[in-house]
Amino acid sequence: MTRGGRTKDRDEPERRCIVTGESKPRGGLIRFVVGPDAVVVPDVAGKLPGRGMYVSADRSAIEQAVKRRLFSRAAKTQVTPPEGLADQVHDLITRRVIDSLSLARKAGKAVAGYEKTRDWLQKGDAKVLIQAHDGSERGKTKLRAPEGDKTYIGCLSAGEIGLAFGREHVIHAALAAGGLSKRVVEEAAKLARLRERDGGVTAGED
Repeated sequence: MTRGGRTKDRDEPERRCIVTGESKPRGGLIRFVVGPDAVVVPDVAGKLPGRGMYVSADRSAIEQAVKRRLFSRAAKTQVTPPEGLADQVHDLITRRVIDSLSLARKAGKAVAGYEKTRDWLQKGDAKVLIQAHDGSERGKTKLRAPEGDKTYIGCLSAGEIGLAFGREHVIHAALAAGGLSKRVVEEAAKLARLRERDGGVTAGED
């Protein structure tokens, strides 16, 4: 089973990455705009005014865009990327994943803890299994992700998952189907690539 694979959604608008030249769905890209004083601003929510410049959700791609001055080329004027732009994007996407997971919890679309997660998986209520990358490997193997595409998230730490549930740390969690869950999955896929970590958003385990 291929990890990190993604199925192209033909209904999703595509944009071109200014680094690779590839056109891909916006869900796999980070949008940037030119802000005050001609400074490059990451627009992780995709809502800021101005012409968007898109870079693949990948740390090396963002670093290349800065190094090769591709933002200025795309903007057709001299612009200045802030120091540590890739780190800034990473932190914004991390917060977005945690906030989205928290919203799913408040909407009754997410549960945490081994017992509740296992119960949802057994009843078929869970569409996505979330497990902390710093949790016990032995403990994590006791739960299996649902079958299908993009059913496992493994790029978050126990502390980060815990923030979404108002706890100190959480190893196991589950998401039900729905728009909020789709947002968590999409943002977590970006975060996994930014962290250059396997165990991001994957297909279910055999």
